[in-house]
Amino acid sequence: MRSLLAGPGVTHLAGVYDPLTAALARAAGFRAAHLSGAAVAALALGLPDLGYVHGTHIAGRAATITPALGGVPLLADADTGYGTAVHAVWTARRYAAAGVAGLHIEDQVSPKRCGHLAGKEVVDAGAAAGKIRAVAEAGTGLVVVARTDAFSVTGLSDAIERSRRYVAAGADAVFVEGVSDRAGLADVHDALPGVPLVVNRSEAGGPTEDGLPDGELAALGVRLVLHPVAPLLAALEAARAAYAAIAHAGHAGAVPRLSWHGFTGLVGQPDALALDSRYGGPS
Repeated sequence: MRSLLAGPGVTHLAGVYDPLTAALARAAGFRAAHLSGAAVAALALGLPDLGYVHGTHIAGRAATITPALGGVPLLADADTGYGTAVHAVWTARRYAAAGVAGLHIEDQVSPKRCGHLAGKEVVDAGAAAGKIRAVAEAGTGLVVVARTDAFSVTGLSDAIERSRRYVAAGADAVFVEGVSDRAGLADVHDALPGVPLVVNRSEAGGPTEDGLPDGELAALGVRLVLHPVAPLLAALEAARAAYAAIAHAGHAGAVPRLSWHGFTGLVGQPDALALDSRYGGPS
């Protein structure tokens, strides 16, 4: 992930949520993947992104995902670090043990709110910087992306100043939530020359197809573009269509879906059967 941040181009990170979506992302050729706290809240707890999830939930989910990625690095949501600097370090260590390559940690108060909701509050910049420094110096080797939610609370100038402090504290990249337009990114890039930027392209913030092209993003210092929930929303829509078809027609014949052969291949059934045939017979 550090090599992606240091490179000249933009890398898109698709949201993954379990071993099968991780395998699909890997097969599609993604160079990195993302695990969203909102997705974990929804899938593990059936709850919205309003502070219900803890780092243990995300680390546990990540531990099942990283083997299926086969070396493709995973960036995981660490929300606020789930407490003070001490708790944030514990979170980072759990993420590293789960095989996560990097995390993003934000400066909202706890419990946090989804970045696109009104009513957010941010903590003191010094306290947030201290937490980022603690994570960066924890010895985990994780890439640390500092996210600030100040743009929609206290404005762009404060978000930039906070980002500057977070980089000084050891952050490897900056994620200014809510800033994805040309003018805003240019202001951040000019204020933080050489610092890799992260952009969030989530449906929670509106249409995702209207973003700047990769060439422009790269020129503005953007190195990672997150797509945290697009595959999840697509999967849920497909499942909704399948349930509706079965309920009304008694079968899902009209609904596009993965073949059974494709499914068994994705879960590794042919390899498992071959292994069983080789070693599972009578001696």
